[in-house]
Amino acid sequence: MTTVKENIVGLRNKVTHCLYVSILKPIFFRYDPENIHDRMIAFGKSLGRHSISRVGAKMLFGYSNDKLVQNILGMTFRNPIGLAAGFDKNAELTDIIPDVGFGFEEVGSITGNPCHGNPRPRLWRLPDSRGLVVYYGLKNDGASRISNRLKHKTFHNIIGTSVAMTNCSENLDISNAVADYAKAFKSFVNIGDYFTVNISCPNAEGGQTFIAPDKLDYLLDIINEIETKKPVFIKLSPDISFKEVDDILDIARKHRIDGIITTNLTKKRANEKIIDGNVPSKGGVSGKPVRDLSDKLLSYIYKKEKDRFVLIGCGGIFSAADAYKKIRLGASLLQMITGMIFEGPQVISEINRGLVELLKRDGFKNISEAVGVDAW
Repeated sequence: MTTVKENIVGLRNKVTHCLYVSILKPIFFRYDPENIHDRMIAFGKSLGRHSISRVGAKMLFGYSNDKLVQNILGMTFRNPIGLAAGFDKNAELTDIIPDVGFGFEEVGSITGNPCHGNPRPRLWRLPDSRGLVVYYGLKNDGASRISNRLKHKTFHNIIGTSVAMTNCSENLDISNAVADYAKAFKSFVNIGDYFTVNISCPNAEGGQTFIAPDKLDYLLDIINEIETKKPVFIKLSPDISFKEVDDILDIARKHRIDGIITTNLTKKRANEKIIDGNVPSKGGVSGKPVRDLSDKLLSYIYKKEKDRFVLIGCGGIFSAADAYKKIRLGASLLQMITGMIFEGPQVISEINRGLVELLKRDGFKNISEAVGVDAW
């Protein structure tokens, strides 16, 4: 029976993938990517309002297997594939995301105050490189508005909240910036399941201020004063040196940091995986160009820290092989966006199916057994 079910899901995914890459994707890629993104958010929000459309989405994209279930930091994840922060900026898709197949979702980044972001254009596709250039600059409706909308909501998936500082000149003052983070953090103490402190946005005014150890220490001092039982992650840039990583880890050990996300977008253009011409000079690059950078940092941290921190691998996941490599390098969980845009929403269940097959091949009963086996 299991084989029959797997075969049906596999056939379903092949048909859906074919329809997406041959019909929908060419249409989507003809138009401005931000306009398409906004329409997909509106469409997903509409689907999430109705039980019949959620059931339909689950029939089209759902997949489950006990080998993928993990309990991590008191949270039960149905599978390891999460939607990364940056897609659902205003937490509008929380009703539909579980039925699309994700095991968890990270909303935001959400800032203390509303943020219009950087001027348009601020999103570009790199079709040959299989990536995106993102220059949104933390566009979101702000902590108060978003939290007020969510505070009485029941979630059907693990929800992480990525918090950041509002992208504005006032936050060039470090005390203002820290207060901005704290405002966002406090607004979500009773909403969702975990926090991510985003210190690695490549598109904010003033740069990545909190990579500096003294500033990060100051920020985490204030964050740690806010009472919460929820796990706290920090999200790192793929462009930092191992020395900078060591300094950040030293600070993280001093504070209540439970996990690390590797990684955010890369700003480096001297990257052999970027093969498109006319790449915008501003913005961070996602997708395949960031995969190796993400894997390198992930492996380094796991080798150094072992299981001290829960690691979430993010960057360049397009297939089960990409996902499995990150898991074997030390990631307990994974996040993606760009792979879904290029391959279609069925890629989530296809990655999860592929992970089950790889686990069976290698004799693992649960995905947790594969974490870090290649990191030694």
